[in-house]
Amino acid sequence: MIQIHQFPCLSDNYGFLIHDPASGETAAIDTPDGAEYLRQAEAKGWRITQIWNTHWHPDHAGGNEAIVAATGARVIAPQEVEKIAAIDRVVADGDTVSLGHFEAGVIDVSGHTNGHIAYHLPAAGVAFVGDAVFALGCGRMFEGEPGQFWDSLSRIKALPEDTVLYCAHEYTQSNAKFALHADPDNAALKDYAAEIERKRAEGKPTVPTVLSRELATNPFLRADEPAMRARWGGALPQETFAALRAAKDNF
Repeated sequence: MIQIHQFPCLSDNYGFLIHDPASGETAAIDTPDGAEYLRQAEAKGWRITQIWNTHWHPDHAGGNEAIVAATGARVIAPQEVEKIAAIDRVVADGDTVSLGHFEAGVIDVSGHTNGHIAYHLPAAGVAFVGDAVFALGCGRMFEGEPGQFWDSLSRIKALPEDTVLYCAHEYTQSNAKFALHADPDNAALKDYAAEIERKRAEGKPTVPTVLSRELATNPFLRADEPAMRARWGGALPQETFAALRAAKDNF
């Protein structure tokens, strides 16, 4: 079975290393802090052989150069990462990447940035979604458009509901406050928010999350539901999503 090692880095990022024991290969999912990734890999006895970037922002690809210099790892990334780092293989929606015998499908989840991708490993039941979606939230729309971002979230929504989502930041406590504002009558959300408060009080991470729970509680994934449309307006889901995203930006 594939092994996943999660660790905090920078101020609120999570780093992820995935390791295939059979082949000995290890992939770094994004590289917010190259030195920390190298320390974590050394502590596990793993050598980083690949880097899988989700998007170009420096807190996701800024450590590429240091890791490549130390390990010779191969960089797999969307085209936009060339803004800050060299790429060995450019990937886009529908492509597959491999770590040993494990395959990951590449999914277009653009909206936070225009080239943002996610990596879905169906055999492991996990997806690494970068800043496209968070526990109870989604990424700020820096480059994309509402319809584009809603289409991206719809692709995530279409994954198996038991998919474990590894998102890149510990934003959940803040996201929960807005979610309760956006969807105040959601009993499942209230329970989730209380659990988040307990976890953070104990210093525990709220990442990863599970898609089924996000489908029931994450307001951005629920922009196609009548209750959300009635509260936030919009004749189409992308219009409701746009209203939610604008409200979160000013919350």
